Amino acid sequence: MQSWRVPLARFTLGLVLTLGPVALAERSAAADFSGGVVKIGIINDQSGPLSDNSGPGSVVAAKLAVEDFQKATPDIKVEIIFADHQNKPDIGAQIVRKWFDVDGVDMVADVGNSAVALAIQSIARDKNKMVIYSAVGTTEIGGKQCSRTGLMWLHDNYNLVSGSVRRLVSQGYDSWFFIAADYAFGRNMVEVSQRVLAEGRAKSLGAVFHPLGNADYSSFLLQAQASKAKVVAFANAGEQLVTVMKQWHEFGMNVGAQKPVAELMFLTDVHAMGVETAKGLTTVTAWYWGLNEETRAFGQRFYKLHKAMPTAPQAAVYSAVLQYLRAAAAAGTDETNAVLEKMRAMPVDDFYARGARLRADNKLVHDFYLVEVKKPEDVKTPWDYYNVVEKISADDAFFPLSQSECPLLKASAN
Repeated sequence: MQSWRVPLARFTLGLVLTLGPVALAERSAAADFSGGVVKIGIINDQSGPLSDNSGPGSVVAAKLAVEDFQKATPDIKVEIIFADHQNKPDIGAQIVRKWFDVDGVDMVADVGNSAVALAIQSIARDKNKMVIYSAVGTTEIGGKQCSRTGLMWLHDNYNLVSGSVRRLVSQGYDSWFFIAADYAFGRNMVEVSQRVLAEGRAKSLGAVFHPLGNADYSSFLLQAQASKAKVVAFANAGEQLVTVMKQWHEFGMNVGAQKPVAELMFLTDVHAMGVETAKGLTTVTAWYWGLNEETRAFGQRFYKLHKAMPTAPQAAVYSAVLQYLRAAAAAGTDETNAVLEKMRAMPVDDFYARGARLRADNKLVHDFYLVEVKKPEDVKTPWDYYNVVEKISADDAFFPLSQSECPLLKASAN
């Protein structure tokens, strides 16, 4: 475990006065912080198959959020610590339990692995501590296992597959075969996809599941090819997706009739496999650095520190950390219930999402984008890999609350 402390910023009296009465009131009220510091833990895969899309880059994003927060609120101390859960639920649970019980961590962010997230969710619930998830796909976190203190900032598997599956089925791609990661995320994504296919009267012709970090996908690809499915959908990400797509090309499957679909793909995956391999792949994302001037400005700032453009999970970590700190400042405390109240009352208003609010099931409701990887000749600047095919409105992207199994909804109805 490592830590990084933001020193108190020094401002002239003139600059403080320009903050206005609201900002000054927040600062003067910010007196009741445990240990005199707001402590945030970033936990994810720091060095394994999922590390490129979050990993050290999420720590960079959190640091940038703290820097921006302290421009307006310099007298609140903030400390960032981080750790590698190695994609193992027991390790993740052990780290987070110690953070809460011994190290005085107030909030945990990122996680980035569904199995680890499910383990952490129960600990945070019992300890009444907040966890804000990015890149956690399982719908269980916002469904049967939802918790008052667990917030989903980026996506779940329904967001990722519902729009793209329906769109492809409407174009005649009505038979699917799945190659998926064999843990909570991959199995949940296949289950959600098959449900959406059934609603559209399309067929799932089967699924195979591979271990996390698998290196040889030949048997899985041969099964997909033998299925004769019109779509081969990959329910994996990071190093796994990169490797299987390279082997898809090596086996000449890219010139066949089957259409590959990446149900979860990050910008770093495209960079790692190369545009020639990734061209034409479609995926759904909550955010892309090239969307507008604001996102491009953050992308350039992030790149200077990380030497890679930010992924959607890393942008979500920035947004989540900044919003948490703003809420803590407004509450004048890092006590969970008080901060949660402010988190619900304050809309998210940053380059990641504008005017977004937390829903009753603790999902941040925002728009998504269906994107397609450009052809190599169309990539004019480094990391500019996506064409935005269409914007998916929040109303269409999220699972209807009326059908949710989140127990928070039942509690609020009573």
